[in-house]
Amino acid sequence: MQTIALCFLAYFAFNLFVFLVYWWDKEAARRGGWRIRESTLLLLALVGGSAGAISAQRLLRHKTRKEPFRSILLSIVILQSGIFASLLITPDWPMRLIATLRTMSQNAGP
Repeated sequence: MQTIALCFLAYFAFNLFVFLVYWWDKEAARRGGWRIRESTLLLLALVGGSAGAISAQRLLRHKTRKEPFRSILLSIVILQSGIFASLLITPDWPMRLIATLRTMSQNAGP
């Protein structure tokens, strides 16, 4: 149970960090200051900060009209939701995939 709690805490902390990065960028946009690249904002969402990114987008009204940013962020959320759902349904699929890839690489030979 401690592992689950630690994972949840890390997930929450990272998403709070992502929210604050989006807030920083929003403030920079208002003041005409140094901005964070869209690719960096999307990368933060992709590596696990999509909840913080979506929250910031909605609450701060940041990047709500910017295309293709909106579509890419939505795609990231859909991808992560699908992966999460598949882990709930079949929790051992990542290990099966790794085993299959190892077998394939061993059979390929030099």
